[in-house]
Amino acid sequence: MDILQTLEWRYATKKMNGRSVPEEKIERILEAIRLAPSSMGLQPYTVLLIEDQELKKQIQPIAFNQSQIVDSSHLLVFAAWDNVKPEQIEEYINHTASVRNVGVESLNDFKASLLNMAKNRTQEQNFEWAARQAYIAFGTGLMAAAAEKVDATPMEGFNNAALDELLKLKEKGLKSVTLMPLGYRDAENDWLAKLPKVRREKEKFIISEELV
Repeated sequence: MDILQTLEWRYATKKMNGRSVPEEKIERILEAIRLAPSSMGLQPYTVLLIEDQELKKQIQPIAFNQSQIVDSSHLLVFAAWDNVKPEQIEEYINHTASVRNVGVESLNDFKASLLNMAKNRTQEQNFEWAARQAYIAFGTGLMAAAAEKVDATPMEGFNNAALDELLKLKEKGLKSVTLMPLGYRDAENDWLAKLPKVRREKEKFIISEELV
C-alpha cells in the first residue's frame, strides 16, 4: 500500500479480536516510534510496552472499560517527562557526543541553550512541551502500525492519575499522556469498521495564503 491507501485503510479500531501481533511487527512499530522527530532531538518521553494480560485487566477500568485494552495484543503507554531536568539534558549531550564521535565540549553551546530553555519554563510548561513531543511519536506509531497492517486505537479516554499510580510513573519522573492498543480488528463486531472515513473537505481544510 502507498501512504494514502494506508491512511484510508486505518481507522480508530473500536473492537479487536485478541489475535497476537508477530513480534517482528511490534519491533518495527517501536523502532519507527523511536526514530520519530523530536524538538532538538531530546525525546522527552518514554514508551511503556505492556503485554501482560493481568496488567491490562487492571488498566481496563482506568480506561473506562474500553475493550481494546484487554483485546489488544500489545498496549503502548506514551508517558512524558514530568519536567526537564539538568541531569536528563546532561545524559542527552553525553549520548550525542558518543554517537557522533565528537568531544562533549563541542556541544557546550547546544547544552546551554537546552538548560536555559528548561530553566525559563515552569515544571508544568516543561511537561506540556514534553507531551507535545510525545504526540509526534504517537502519530508516527499510528502510521507505522498501519504500514504493518496492524490496527491501533489512539486513546485519550482514561484516568491519567490512576494509571500513573498503577504503573508507578511518578517514581520514574513520568506522567501518562496517551494509550495505543495494537492488535487486529474484529470487523464483524466493530460498528465503525465498515463506515466510510469522514474528514473535512480539502477546500475547507487547506487554505492557500498569498502575501498581499
